[in-house]
Amino acid sequence: MVIDAPGQAPPASRPGTSPGAAGIATRALGLLALLGIAVLVLLVSIGIGSRDIGLAQSWALLWGGGGVGGDLGTEAAIVRDLRVPRGLLALAVGAALGLAGAVMQGLSRNPLADPGLLGVNAGASAAVVVAIGVFGIGTVTGYVWFGLAGAAVAMFVVHALGATGRASGTPDRLVLAGAAVTAVLIALVNAALVLTPRTFDSFRFWNLGSLSGRGIDVLVTIGPFLAVGVVAALAMARALDTLALGDRAGQALGLDVERTRVAAGAVVTVLAGAATAAVGPIAFLGLAVPHVVRGIVGPTHRWLLPYTAVLGAIVLLVADVVGRVLVPPGEIQVGVTTAVLGAPVFVALCRRRRLVGV
Repeated sequence: MVIDAPGQAPPASRPGTSPGAAGIATRALGLLALLGIAVLVLLVSIGIGSRDIGLAQSWALLWGGGGVGGDLGTEAAIVRDLRVPRGLLALAVGAALGLAGAVMQGLSRNPLADPGLLGVNAGASAAVVVAIGVFGIGTVTGYVWFGLAGAAVAMFVVHALGATGRASGTPDRLVLAGAAVTAVLIALVNAALVLTPRTFDSFRFWNLGSLSGRGIDVLVTIGPFLAVGVVAALAMARALDTLALGDRAGQALGLDVERTRVAAGAVVTVLAGAATAAVGPIAFLGLAVPHVVRGIVGPTHRWLLPYTAVLGAIVLLVADVVGRVLVPPGEIQVGVTTAVLGAPVFVALCRRRRLVGV
């Protein structure tokens, strides 16, 4: 399926079409190159911040050199305890959001779908508000568990609503149910913030989407969820390719369509829920990165999913670095940076290129 101008014929390739040996080698090399870029950007991010340490000195401090006493001891703590966990968390969250977007678009068969359509972000936000306003939790590590639970509950409600009626379980039903649940949850969140200003003061920093102040404990908390979600998403590549052909064609090929939708929804919940709970809502990544990758490697999920994970990680880390260097000695939250930088790029892509369908 291709969203295109009237009168234009769709391309001959279909989801699941296997490239030749040369194409496979090229895509594999491209994926390795992206992984190398991700490592390079991580190393650069370690040397950039409000305190100018430099790449060479940061590298030495990272491996235990020159970190004795005075300023060197402080710089070593900044590099090892702040910048390294922050960079690793950015890579993990970026990969998770990119994968969640690709799976969501495959589930809904809509190249403009976003993980937030299934109420994941709104569920996490509502749970964080409850954590702050009712239980008085003020740490990011505490938010993570509430955010995960809220995302899971919201996803369950969306699936329950989408499974009712004659056209139960279809992508359109799920999207409509997600939009309804999201609208209700956002209204409840706004009401709670207006009624409790103290909750608003704490919630607004999380809601902007930020990697600042996230230590290794946050990465350790969400790491197992992201690992399971990444493995499950990659394992669903063939099923998502089959689902892209339509429900009837999928069933004819032996696919359990309903089970695939439930599994894909669970993967989106785990990936987007854990990422959102850790750093707050991040715009653009789940929507645009899969679309960009689809224009490069095509709609086959075997390549789309790993490329999207790596490119999503790179984009989020680059956005974090840009936010750190624009307004020194302060910084712009990464959620703001991704929206400001990503929206114009996505609009340009939509204007200049066809939207490649799933």
